Amino acid sequence: MPDGDGTPDKIEQAVRAVLGSLSGDLTVTEAALLAELEGLGREVARAKSEIAALRVEDINHSHIPTATDELDAVVEHTAAATNEILDCCEKLEGLQPGLSGEAADVVGSVVTRIYEACSFQDITGQRIGKVVAALKAIEKRVAAVSESFGRGPEPAPAEEERAPLTEGQKLANGPQLPGGGTSQEEIDRLLASFD
Repeated sequence: MPDGDGTPDKIEQAVRAVLGSLSGDLTVTEAALLAELEGLGREVARAKSEIAALRVEDINHSHIPTATDELDAVVEHTAAATNEILDCCEKLEGLQPGLSGEAADVVGSVVTRIYEACSFQDITGQRIGKVVAALKAIEKRVAAVSESFGRGPEPAPAEEERAPLTEGQKLANGPQLPGGGTSQEEIDRLLASFD
């Protein structure tokens, strides 16, 4: 069976070499070895065809980069929301000296609890950073396995190759990365179409 580049498969070459070295009747050991080599050759061919059927370019050029971009956006938006919360806490702290008694104590206690709760943002960012690093390592491994089976790095699919989204799909995709969301003009057009 030839590889993707047209050269005979190494296992096929090994089987042919073993067959060529045998003369006369096969011994039980030689027959068993031959059967094992043939079975191994079939297994490698099956694995190669399964890998060839994978759309590795989708994994490396679309799925993993999209996932890492989305996770980066989560970290960015979480940091922005945390900063907004902390700014509000500072304003509440500024009001505390003007309060008296129990109200001042409650505001001070609540602001402290909010500051403590905001530590989630740093921990979340660290954990997401680990996931992004793992995804990038997987991307490299997929590319290496793909190349070892004779499939070199494949170019990213062109924009026109991707199926266009319907208007409903565009609006139903949830939060988008910067520049990827539906514009206000598109939303206005859609709403005007209901009239």
